[in-house]
Amino acid sequence: MDPIVVEFEVTCSPEHAFKMWTERAAMWWPRSHSMSQDTAMDVLFEPRVGGRIFERASDGTEFEWGEIAVWEPPNRVDYQWHLFFDRSEATDIQVTFAPTDTGTVVQLRQTGFERLPSDVGMTRRNRTEGAWAEVTRQFREVLAASE
Repeated sequence: MDPIVVEFEVTCSPEHAFKMWTERAAMWWPRSHSMSQDTAMDVLFEPRVGGRIFERASDGTEFEWGEIAVWEPPNRVDYQWHLFFDRSEATDIQVTFAPTDTGTVVQLRQTGFERLPSDVGMTRRNRTEGAWAEVTRQFREVLAASE
């Protein structure tokens, strides 16, 4: 099954883009794509291999989204991703931040849908591809406003 690949360029440094992705995700992550849909939620990346990615609602409730597999600031972060699903159904995400003459190319690549049951994998892949389009659009908008 083909991976999901979303790539775009932003006009800031890889360091700034990486920090916005991993340290300020609550600024741009759509509440409609969260477990709590809490307008005051936080999204946290524990900055290390094995670190959790999770949502913390304003009442303190935590929802696991994934686990960091590669932590190489400011160039790359990989993680197992299971937002909305059981950890046993995790897919793999790699996000890279490559410098250009005018900023940074950000590439998100999600794989592992073929590990899911055949009746689930393609449906989830197609739905997830549309979700990443929305999520990365919001990331780009907030990033542009922060420059």
